[in-house]
Amino acid sequence: MYWLPSVALYIFSLCAAVLSLQLDDNGYVLYCPCMGRFGNQADHFLGVLAFAKGLNRTLVLPPWVEYQYGKTKSIQVPFDTYFEVSQLEEYHRVLTMERFMDELAPTVWPVETRTVLCYMPRFNGDSCNAKEGNPFGPFWDTFSVDFVNSSFYQPLTYDVHHGDALQGWQAKYPAAEWPVLAFTGAPASFPVQQENRALQQYLVWSESLDNQAQEVIDRLPRGPFVGIHLRNGVDWERACSYIDQSPNLFAAPQCLGYRNEHGRASKDLCMPLFEVIVKQVKRAIKKVGAASVFVATDSDPMVEQLSQALQKMTMKVEVIHNAEASPHVDLAVLSRSNHFIGNCISSFSAFVVRERDVHGLPSSFWAFPLKKRKSDKTVENNHVEL
Repeated sequence: MYWLPSVALYIFSLCAAVLSLQLDDNGYVLYCPCMGRFGNQADHFLGVLAFAKGLNRTLVLPPWVEYQYGKTKSIQVPFDTYFEVSQLEEYHRVLTMERFMDELAPTVWPVETRTVLCYMPRFNGDSCNAKEGNPFGPFWDTFSVDFVNSSFYQPLTYDVHHGDALQGWQAKYPAAEWPVLAFTGAPASFPVQQENRALQQYLVWSESLDNQAQEVIDRLPRGPFVGIHLRNGVDWERACSYIDQSPNLFAAPQCLGYRNEHGRASKDLCMPLFEVIVKQVKRAIKKVGAASVFVATDSDPMVEQLSQALQKMTMKVEVIHNAEASPHVDLAVLSRSNHFIGNCISSFSAFVVRERDVHGLPSSFWAFPLKKRKSDKTVENNHVEL
């Protein structure tokens, strides 16, 4: 009877191997979230999630790409550091890239077959050059991935909601021949497509990050609070200088509409004047009876200026900025404020607004609604139906 433990161990190991290597015959979608910081990556993620579901392929959740001061290469933070994977599984099949590479890649994506997809050749070459530059190289190197070939998918698009895009992808890349579609960048549009905004409901903060955000809120003065996001750094000022030529810059459609039905982006919308900020903050404080204002920013929190400007209010209001908190904790805190004021152009603000929309919480934007210009009134008054 001494053989029984050995047999049992063998059977257990075999069962474990089978369970960990359940392959999806419909295939997988991989990509590098290689454009911008978290806000941009989150916009892209929602689009890729819809894309993977449309193709009925399992989405491999990439790590978030982050940049740390003083480091020449990006760092990759596992997806589930910030979000619950189980919540995404309620919408579609997903698994982390770490698990895919460890458990499935040797079988479904052997090293000698690894082809990368891009719309057209990059860097004036004849291939995707998928690892050229930062963060592209560091991202794939994190998982020791090298590509042996490139495939160009033009003129296919990522829009799974309109037209015959899905049929085009399935015809060119059938799962039986292409079990893994690995993209140089995110197969999604930026900013997030209007039809995909609601997918934000499946991005639920991890327990660890959720607790960190609650700790910050518990330290605020007792009572309601207003959350605000300020973009006022040199890099943002430079970006705003192009606003006249780019009416849909970054996340502008979130308040202006995807066809500019609510106006065109302006410098004031992108870099609001201080007096505009104060006026809107005061209005929000009165509306919710706030005891504090929580400021999130990557530059100047303007705590002293705002505190001074709010001194004459009948209610005592404290302005707070947590310099030690990560941007993700800031996002979670802002998402729970009694009222949020964000920057219409910023994808960081856009993340907060989408999450608040999921829970039916109020949000507004600096310098919006837009004031009508004289030229607008003139056009309106001279309008003639044809």
